[in-house]
Amino acid sequence: MALSQPTLPTNHAFLIQFRAQIWEALMAWDGRVEHVVSGRAMHSHAPEELLTFTGDVLAYMQRQLDSR
Repeated sequence: MALSQPTLPTNHAFLIQFRAQIWEALMAWDGRVEHVVSGRAMHSHAPEELLTFTGDVLAYMQRQLDSR
């Protein structure tokens, strides 16, 4: 059986860990994201921060490809 090619580029892979806890009526959020290829990582207390980080890393990777 032939192996299929990945449908998504591996240099766009991120590992995201998060936990959400509800304390009384408030939701506490904590997370970590790591770019698999570069190892760049950050901790976050808001989902929007994780999205910003992933966008920044992908833009950086694209600039590196464009400069070749």
